[in-house]
This record gives sequence, structure tokens and C-alpha cells, in this order.
Amino acid sequence: MDRDNQTVLSEFVLLGLSNSKNLQVLLFLIFLLLYLLIMSGNIIIQILITTDPHLHSPMYFLLANLSFVDMWLSSNTTPKMIIDFLSENKTISFAGCMSQVFLSHCIAGGEMVLLVVMAYDRYVAICKPLHYFTIMNLKRCTGLVLTSWTIGFIHGISYFLVVVQLPFCGPNKIDSFFCDMPLVIKLACMDSHDLNTLMNAECGVVAVTCFMLLLFSYTYILITVRQTSKNGASKALSTCTAHITVVMIFFLPCMFIYVWPLSITWLDKFLAVFYSVFTPLLNPAIYTLRNKEMKNAMKRFIGKFLCPKGNS
Repeated sequence: MDRDNQTVLSEFVLLGLSNSKNLQVLLFLIFLLLYLLIMSGNIIIQILITTDPHLHSPMYFLLANLSFVDMWLSSNTTPKMIIDFLSENKTISFAGCMSQVFLSHCIAGGEMVLLVVMAYDRYVAICKPLHYFTIMNLKRCTGLVLTSWTIGFIHGISYFLVVVQLPFCGPNKIDSFFCDMPLVIKLACMDSHDLNTLMNAECGVVAVTCFMLLLFSYTYILITVRQTSKNGASKALSTCTAHITVVMIFFLPCMFIYVWPLSITWLDKFLAVFYSVFTPLLNPAIYTLRNKEMKNAMKRFIGKFLCPKGNS
């Protein structure tokens, strides 16, 4: 359809999570607190890993990058949602909406690949420990992180280039708190069924491929761990359990939103909130609460920077 012959929308209306004003005030306070925890938790992880020499290893280098990605993942949608809880005019510009579509898939695609890279790091550490620092040197780690961002960018830009050219001439209400790609496509003045199927298939290629690689990787690692000494196995199992937990809470909502959509509005909203708010919040909690080295780094940090010199 010729876009020039259509009335191009200048903005979209986000219906958000609730119409109740009292509930919106409560949600404002809850999500503001959660967002502050997300930002502070992930920033603390990055500061600890950057400043503590004991954490200057490939695993923590990748963890710092994961925290950085999680900050962007939440910041793409959560601040706008928080502001809209107290706003009468819950609109977003066309450019802002397209930016959310691009960044959502760019960041999520990058994080999926980064989680695969972290699984590869654990594979090398457990299955080839004598060659670990040779294989996972700084140059290779940096290259793998850049690869994850490159794949994420390609994934995001492919969606953006398709959605931005769609003809929008009629309805402009999005029943969510952000511009979610499937909901935006439904507003196009055309039959969007085939396009939506194609987008789901493309997303499935990235998500399912990464998920299967992760399952195979951690299965192989866990099998290998059973054959090692009890001390080493216990530490490796603890680390892998944390990684597997993060993988499950990140991938499962993505699968049901984009790969196998259930078309249940309230459930889609819940999964979207879980994916964009709770996942970035749970990641730092899982990695810090289950990791003795991170706990010790936190104690050293507090002792060095927050306690008086006379008591250190």
C-alpha cells in the first residue's frame, strides 16, 4: 500500500496496565521502587567488577556486560510506564514508538547471544580448565561481546525497517505500556496476519536457536561436573544453577510473547512486565546472593569506601 496516500499517525496512545486512578498511583510507587532497585543493583555489580581485582576474570567481565544490557532493557520501557501512571495524556510519538520497537529487539537479541557466550565461558572453565585463560582472553571476550551486540543490532534493525514502513492511518491505541511489535503491527492499515507470522518466525529463529544452544551447553556441563571432584563440582554446580535460572526467567516470557503468542491480553501484559522489569531486577539478585566472590567483593568495597579509615 502506498504510504504517501495514507494519513500518517503522529502518535500512539498507550492504554497501560490499569484504568483505575488509585491503582495507578500504587503501581507508580511500586514500579518506581523496582526501577531504582534495578538501576542501583546493576550499577553496583558493574562498579564491584570494575574496581575489585579479585573479579577481573572472563566470567565477571561477561557478568558486568549482562548488567549493562539489563539496565538498557528496563530503561527502554519502564521510565515511560512510570510517567504514564500519573499522566492524563498517555501518548507516545511515532518516532518514540519506533525507537521502542527497535531497542526492545536489539537489546533482547543481544542479551540472548550474551547468555550463550556466558554458557560457552562456563563450558571452557569446567571442561577445559587448564586452557581457560588462554581461550577466554580479553581479546576473545571483547570480540564475543561485540558479536552479541552486532547480532542484537541486526535483529532489532530488521524489525524496525519493516514496522517503520507500514501504513498507519486508523486506530492508534496500543493495549500495553509500551510499543510492543505484535501490537503495533495490528494497527497497520493492511492485512497483518502474514507479516505477524513472518516476524514471529524470525524471532523464533533467534530465540529458539539460542535457547537450544543454552540447553545443550548446560546439559553437557552438568554431565561433566558429575565426573569431577566434589569440591569443584559443588562450586561449578552453584554457578551453573544461577546461570540456568537467569536463562529460564529471561527466555520463557520472550517465547510466549513473540514465538508462541497466546493472545491473552492480561497474560501478555504480565509477561511483558516480567520480561522488562523483573528479569533485570532478578539477575543482580541471583548472581550476588548465590555468589560468594561477589559477596566478599561487596564486603571489601564497603570496608574500603564506606567505613572510616580508622576502623578498616
